[in-house]
Amino acid sequence: MATIRDPSLAIDESGRAISFSDFPEDVQLCILSFLTPPEVASFACTSKGSVSLCKSDCKLWFNMCDRRWGSKTQIRKWGNGKITYRNLYQTLSDWENLIGFWRQGGVAISSPLILFEWGPSFVTGFRISPAKDGTYGVVKAPFLWMSLSPEGQVVNFLDPEGRAEISEDFADSDRFKFWESDLVPVNLSVMGKTYFVVEEDASFGARGSSSSGSGRVNNSGVGEDLIGAAESSGSPGTSPDQAVVEIYQYFANRTSPGADRASRRQRRREKERQARRKLEPQHFVKIVDCSPTAARPLQGLWKGIYDDMILGFYLVAYDDIGGISCLRICDQSENFCRLMRFISKQPVFWTVNPTFIESPISPEEENLYTSRIHLRPNAAADHAHQHLPLAGNEIVSRILRINLSHDLALPNWPRPNPLLAHGRIWQYGDGTFGFGSLQDCFIRDLKHVAKNGHLLDTVETLS
Repeated sequence: MATIRDPSLAIDESGRAISFSDFPEDVQLCILSFLTPPEVASFACTSKGSVSLCKSDCKLWFNMCDRRWGSKTQIRKWGNGKITYRNLYQTLSDWENLIGFWRQGGVAISSPLILFEWGPSFVTGFRISPAKDGTYGVVKAPFLWMSLSPEGQVVNFLDPEGRAEISEDFADSDRFKFWESDLVPVNLSVMGKTYFVVEEDASFGARGSSSSGSGRVNNSGVGEDLIGAAESSGSPGTSPDQAVVEIYQYFANRTSPGADRASRRQRRREKERQARRKLEPQHFVKIVDCSPTAARPLQGLWKGIYDDMILGFYLVAYDDIGGISCLRICDQSENFCRLMRFISKQPVFWTVNPTFIESPISPEEENLYTSRIHLRPNAAADHAHQHLPLAGNEIVSRILRINLSHDLALPNWPRPNPLLAHGRIWQYGDGTFGFGSLQDCFIRDLKHVAKNGHLLDTVETLS
C-alpha cells in the first residue's frame, strides 16, 4: 500500500524526517516566496505557526512582491511605503497584464497605439506615435498614470497633454500634486485579459466620498480575504481624493507671499476643469502577439514608411490555420482618420499559404528583388530614384508570396483592378523584412518597434 508523505517534511542525509518548521525563518520565507497566493493560503491551513508566518506582511508578502516584480519596479516606494505588501501584491497582480502594447478601438483622436510600462512606484501608459523627423524614431507621450495612495487606494489619472515631467509627481506620492498638473481622474475597468475601458471619474474630489469610488480598477484579482485571519490592507480614514483636496488646500491657504496667488490659481483650474467637456470613454484591446517567434517570424508590430515618406506602424498577425495578414495601426498623415474607418475591412497584405521560398533562390526571384528601390526614412526621400546599397543584414534569406491591397498601400496607383495585386515579402538575415507589389519597383522595409519588451529608437518630444 502506497504511503503519502507529509509535504511539510524533508529528509536529511541520514534519512531522518525534518519538519519545515525546523528550518530557519529566513529559509522558510525564501521557500514560501516562490508560492502563489492560493498556495500560501493552503499552507496557512497546515498549522498555527503557518498562519502566523503567512500573515507576516513585511517579511513574506514583501518577499513575494520583490521576487515577482522587484526587478521591474521599486517595491518599497509604492504608496510612499505606507501600504501593506499583501495589498500591493494584489494590485500589481491585477496590473501586470496591462504591461505591453494595446490598441485603441474606434477612431482615435491621436495615436491609437498604447504601451504600458512599470515605473518606480506607478504604472504608466504611453501613447506611441511615429516621429516626424524623417527617421525610424518613435515618440512616447504619457497618457495614463496608475498608482496607489498612502491609504492603499487605487488612483488613476489621464494626461491629455502627454507631459513627461509629471512622472516626478507620481514618484513622490506623498505630495499628490496632480491637481496642479491638470490631470483627469479616471476609472479603469478591465474585462478579461484583453480589453479595458477608461472613463472619467466625475466623483473625484467630492468631500466625504467613499474610498471605493476613486480611480478604481474593476477586475478580478487576488481575493482580499485570501488568508482569513490576515489584517485588512491599508488604513481607515481619509479617502485618497479627499486627501488630495485637503493637502492642496493646506499648501494653497497657508500664510506665505504666494498663498493668495496659489489659491486663485487653484480656483481658476477648478473652473477650467468644470468647463471642460467630459472625457468620452475610451476602449482598448491588447495586442497579444506583438513579437515574432521562430514559428511565426513575421508576427508582431513593425514600423515602416507609408506614402509620402510618412513613418507608420504595421501589425502582422497569423490566424489559426496559418494565414498571415498585415494592418496599418498608426498613420501621421492627413488621411489617418479616413484610413482608420477602412482598417477593419481590408489588410495591407495577406496570404493563406505561409510557405517561404527557401535558398537557393531562382534568378527570376532574385531579379525581382534587386531591381527594386528600398523605401526608407530619409534615405528614400534623398534617393527616391536611386538604387540604395544593401546592408549586410538585408541580404534576402527567404521569400514569401503575398496578395496586396493597393487601395491602402498605394492608394494613388492607377490600375484596372485597384483592389488586389500580387507581391512578395523579402525576409532579411536579421529577421526584419520588406514587402512590395509586383506592379511597382519599390520595397517597403520594416523594422522592429520593440525588442525584448523595450521600445526602440525613442525620441524625447513630438516635433
